[in-house]
Amino acid sequence: MIRTILLWALVLALGAFALQWLEYQYLARAFSTEIYIAAIGCAFAAGGVWLGWWLARKRTGAFEPNEAARKSLGLTGQEMKVLGALAAGRSNKEIARDLGLSPNTVKTHIANLFAKLEVSRRTQAISQARELQLIP
Repeated sequence: MIRTILLWALVLALGAFALQWLEYQYLARAFSTEIYIAAIGCAFAAGGVWLGWWLARKRTGAFEPNEAARKSLGLTGQEMKVLGALAAGRSNKEIARDLGLSPNTVKTHIANLFAKLEVSRRTQAISQARELQLIP
């Protein structure tokens, strides 16, 4: 955390130095506001790309599901497959077709998941499963 703060402090200090070095008052009168807005937008876009790359680099390890949590909740293999499909944003009919189940069986699995995870909505189930590291 301190390394990140120091890095951003250095970036800001270099930016301040660059503005001073370029004699900001002269440039503010010489160029239109749109150029500055475009430059700031490009800087934020580059920072966003860099931050995305940096965060993606940190997640290079393979996902390992939390088997202890799965066993303590009593989740079956089929319920885990349904949970994964829920996290992928699939509808009940799509899940049924993908897993070769009837839509009513999928509804039963989802109801069991809700009861075991102690939630009442799909989004809550996915969030709870991610907190417990059941799904990536």
